Amino acid sequence: MNDVLIIIPTYNEIENIDKIIRSIFNLYTDVHILVVDDNSPDQTSSKVIELQAIFKEQLHLQIRKSKSGLGPAYIHGFKWAVDKKYNFIFEMDADFSHDPKDIKSLYNKCNEGLADLCIGSRYKEGINVVNWPLGRIILSLFASYYVRLFTGMNIKDPTSGFVCYKRKVIEKINLDMVKFVGYAFQIEMKYKSYVNHFKLVEIPIVFKDRTYGQSKLNSSIIKEAVFGVISMRIKSFFFLSISFNTNFFLIFFVHKQ
Repeated sequence: MNDVLIIIPTYNEIENIDKIIRSIFNLYTDVHILVVDDNSPDQTSSKVIELQAIFKEQLHLQIRKSKSGLGPAYIHGFKWAVDKKYNFIFEMDADFSHDPKDIKSLYNKCNEGLADLCIGSRYKEGINVVNWPLGRIILSLFASYYVRLFTGMNIKDPTSGFVCYKRKVIEKINLDMVKFVGYAFQIEMKYKSYVNHFKLVEIPIVFKDRTYGQSKLNSSIIKEAVFGVISMRIKSFFFLSISFNTNFFLIFFVHKQ
């Protein structure tokens, strides 16, 4: 798995970052990790720099100037990963909501050619969420249904943030055109993969809410997801309409000639 890069975006994750990095490397001695830190005031990046002395060639750090959202952090990481030619690129949280033991299962699906994008799904087999209040579970389930309804994707957990991509998926997507910054970013990346005819596969995981640190979820992120899905679908229809009309015109023109 020395062609694997796990991207972990951070903002004020000092209570988790040491533990998650050590846990991953204890399980997988040959993977690489990239921490993309949004200039955390709690000195998360300083802890990563300390750990780089231990995990010399495998632990990487990119520090951005300010907190600008989950999406831009991952885009930064994706571009870095593609430039370094990693074949399998992961999204993963720092707070242990994603179990490092599941990394191998996602990797295997992509490595064996069964998926271009493998999603660690909370809802693939029932509801596998631990320590979430009922209201948040209902909101998440509604969001998943809402996304399936508007996009046509047969994905039960489109907002999942535990994902393995083959590099070719990231290379195909125009990262500069990815607009969303919160959880809608997760939907947008999956939708762009879907419309580019890549194979999306879900495997069941157990999601555990964070024990340390604060959640980054807020009302603006929820609004972005709700209205973002609608705008994304409208833009898709508009593009398809232009493409169809252009192709029809070309066929008609050639036929007339």
